[in-house]
Amino acid sequence: MIERLFEWLDKSTCNFLAVETITEELKKNNFIELRQNDNWTIKPGGKYFMVKNGSAVFAFTIGAGRKCFKDGVRIIAAHSDSPCFKIKPNPEIYGDGGVVSLNVEKYGGGIMYSWFDRPLSMSGRLTLRGKDAMHPENIIFDLKRPVATIPHLAIHFNREVNDGNKLSVQKDMKPVIGYFSDDEIRRAKANKGILLNILAKDNGVAVDDILNYEISLYPCFKAQRTGILGEYFQSGRIDDLSMAFAGLEALLSVKDESAEHLRMLAVFDNEETGSGTKQGAASPVLRDLLRRINECLGGSNEDFYVGIANSFMISADDAHAWNPNYNEKYDPTNHPVIGGGPVIKINSNCKYMTDSVGASIFKTLCENSGVRCQMFVNHSDVAGGSTLGNILTSQLDLKGVDVGAAIWAMHSAVETAGVSDHEDMVKVFTTFWKQED
Repeated sequence: MIERLFEWLDKSTCNFLAVETITEELKKNNFIELRQNDNWTIKPGGKYFMVKNGSAVFAFTIGAGRKCFKDGVRIIAAHSDSPCFKIKPNPEIYGDGGVVSLNVEKYGGGIMYSWFDRPLSMSGRLTLRGKDAMHPENIIFDLKRPVATIPHLAIHFNREVNDGNKLSVQKDMKPVIGYFSDDEIRRAKANKGILLNILAKDNGVAVDDILNYEISLYPCFKAQRTGILGEYFQSGRIDDLSMAFAGLEALLSVKDESAEHLRMLAVFDNEETGSGTKQGAASPVLRDLLRRINECLGGSNEDFYVGIANSFMISADDAHAWNPNYNEKYDPTNHPVIGGGPVIKINSNCKYMTDSVGASIFKTLCENSGVRCQMFVNHSDVAGGSTLGNILTSQLDLKGVDVGAAIWAMHSAVETAGVSDHEDMVKVFTTFWKQED
């Protein structure tokens, strides 16, 4: 299982490729794709998925009874995006000796220091000319090789660097892609720039056909075990792809087992920037999808409301593990450790959707799975962030709980998690979808 997770993480170097990885696995397992702009036919006992914007995906199985929506939906929600640097339009910045850097923008709240002096590659989406202005075409790509680095200033020029050094994205975080001759630069400037020519060549398209792009930088770091006993694993994008892939693993394991309720894996995009997009958790995309499923199954409005009342959601977004170097940053009695099992996330100011009912349900699911669970509460003097759970409840009045696996260095270019925690989370998710009402 953990090797499969590593394979999926390595393939999913941006949000678009994460969704592509998930949909490839769904198709292998006979899930049928539904497109929003088509008429749908949904049958009891069927397996389906819908993709939104190429960066969010919703996979679900239909219970055997025709009125299965009234029995509710069991949702596991996660997100496809992670903090990174994204390349701006007209990105080339030319320097002495023909050195070319790229103008980038920070996406989400990443630990910028962790990106220095690493080999970086690029992946994302190219939007090309289509048959007409209203129908452009998209290509999802990954260069799969180191093409850039963000060089740190030597300590000799900043002796106080280890005492704290505020960083500017615009000044300090420009990735360097190489140096070019005057003639190469002159020709590139006359033909849409160096970057677009590289991307056009790599993807076998004409540079003039590239209308726009969404490109992320990522560290060329393969997911791998670490720790003296191999008990940890490290990778980019563990937050939150490890939870998305735990949900996928569990869904595939129960896909052919009968259930009265719907099972759904909902992987949203743009959680790291507030979820306020058409493919984000703050949009009506999930609510509209559930309404459409209900209508396709012949359900009434009343059936929809009954089904929502009978539903439960696990909002799965990784949690902060206790770091032995920073004990003072953690709550003294509620700080989860790596290897201690799934984490229930609690916040009295409602940053998470967890209440005593949701926490109790998840705790019981852990017990039924033979898995330990832990609690995370912020240090009372440290503000916490929100996640999918409380954002989604602004669209649907779902019961639920916020959970995650405990990880170190959340939002670093490379994060660390526990092998056993991932395996335990898959067990609990599987139990959740098997649990009878």
